[in-house]
Amino acid sequence: MSKQVAGIAASKGIAIARPYLLNTPDLSYEEKEITETDVELERFDQAIEKSKTDLESIQKKVKNTDEAKIFDAHLLLLEDPELISAITLKISEEKLSAEAAVDEVMQSYISMFESMDDEYLKERAADIKDITQRIMSHLLNKLLPDLSLIKEEVIIVAKDLTPSETAQLDVRYVKGFITDIGGRTSHSAIMARTMGIPAIVGTSNASEIIRQDDMIILDGSRGEVLLNPESSVLEDYQTKLRNELSRKELLKQYVNASTQTKDNVKVNLFANIGSPLDLEAVVNNGAEGIGLYRTEFLYMESKQAPTEDEQYEAYKKVLETMGDRPVTVRTLDIGGDKELPYLTLPDEMNPFLGLRAVRYTLKETALFRIQLRALLRASIYGNLKIMFPMISTFEEFYAAKQLLLEEKTNLRNEGIQVSDAIEIGIMVETPSVIMMADQFAKEVDFFSIGTNDLVQYTFACDRMNENVSYLYQAHHPAIFKMIEQVIEAAHREGKQVSVCGELASDATAQMVLVGMGIDSLSVSASSILESRAFINERSKADLEKIAVMVKACREEKEVVEQLNKYID
Repeated sequence: MSKQVAGIAASKGIAIARPYLLNTPDLSYEEKEITETDVELERFDQAIEKSKTDLESIQKKVKNTDEAKIFDAHLLLLEDPELISAITLKISEEKLSAEAAVDEVMQSYISMFESMDDEYLKERAADIKDITQRIMSHLLNKLLPDLSLIKEEVIIVAKDLTPSETAQLDVRYVKGFITDIGGRTSHSAIMARTMGIPAIVGTSNASEIIRQDDMIILDGSRGEVLLNPESSVLEDYQTKLRNELSRKELLKQYVNASTQTKDNVKVNLFANIGSPLDLEAVVNNGAEGIGLYRTEFLYMESKQAPTEDEQYEAYKKVLETMGDRPVTVRTLDIGGDKELPYLTLPDEMNPFLGLRAVRYTLKETALFRIQLRALLRASIYGNLKIMFPMISTFEEFYAAKQLLLEEKTNLRNEGIQVSDAIEIGIMVETPSVIMMADQFAKEVDFFSIGTNDLVQYTFACDRMNENVSYLYQAHHPAIFKMIEQVIEAAHREGKQVSVCGELASDATAQMVLVGMGIDSLSVSASSILESRAFINERSKADLEKIAVMVKACREEKEVVEQLNKYID
């Protein structure tokens, strides 16, 4: 019987190969008393310069790819005056060694991100850990592994993979990877999906169990690793792998195809992005537009609020790249689990029910106006749609829209061109908007349903709280009924509805949503082709029957059980 290791299914697919055990050097250091601060400052400066040289070298190896662009942000961090100043002050005034100063300052940044409940934001700490590890390696004179030198088929096994390590992976040889830590939103997991290789993360102990001479089967769909399988099991998986590779080739035909059911009902298939760095995968996978541009990452990646010009350049890049295809930009969605050190957010008993998203930007109108101006200036470069997050009342929508119209007038008075074709919509995340959807549909140009928060607010449960996690039921019939109510209200007014939460990329949910008449689904770029094939291989008439069946259910488990019967 083969031995099994279980983890989180981070990227679908099967890989069969020997392991490459990634061993990162021990970067611990001894505390020491410093007398010559000039020496420590010089050591720190040299470590920074060597780290820059490393990153520039890696960037050249992976040029013209999304991975190469990751290091622009890393290099900017190494040149950040606030960060450099904080470390040099630790050395010169507190008499810390270069190692201790780097460790202390960088850990404060890492802790800030790791304390966030939002899994995507929490995992951005990996970028800072990566840079910290590189600086420390030079201070301690210990070489980091170079994964670009791998020239045989392997499966990487590691405690974790940093962004720079992941970027060096050559998919001709690296068939997948397994890590002890991480989640589905960790950088390594996202990169695996982007590169199209299977991955399992969060195994806790794979790097301790797997040996160099083991034969590994990595099942990224099931989150399972089989070690030294019996011949019959190996043959079975080899057949599955051949079928999978054939499937991947088949999916390529959908890159430039339209998304429509077998009975010719069109569904727009859009992509979610967090920055312009995501665009290459969006274009390569044939997305029909951007359904959700999370602008908060512009703010998260900066030590201070991004300027109007900085935001303008980012929005312009996305709009120009997408051409005539629609780009839906969500205005700043901060608060709740997303905090920024340079913004003043109050301490609240329950921040998810507090000053967040549009509630915050309507209070901090100067900050909001800067973003709105940047968006309006960029609007002439593409098909821009702007939506406001966390709307609960008409007053909020009217107030946000008024600020937008005021800045539009201001820009034109300044002689700056602004598009006349900008649609203005809202995120549907609160039950109050669901109940008033018929009236909101008369005022907005479109709806975008954020199912992650909608589920949370419908069941009155913090989606990050393990004690009530059983209540976070995205497939509950109540959620589908609410979505249908919005679709029907919008269609009566000739408006369109999109779903951009996690539910949009779930195959079982897609059947229900398309059956209910959803206009658009917005998913990760890596999910575009699978989703398109899935929808194109089914008829709207059949999916309508499935949607009716779901609405007759009483519990989520009943819905899931029924829907799974229709998945091949």
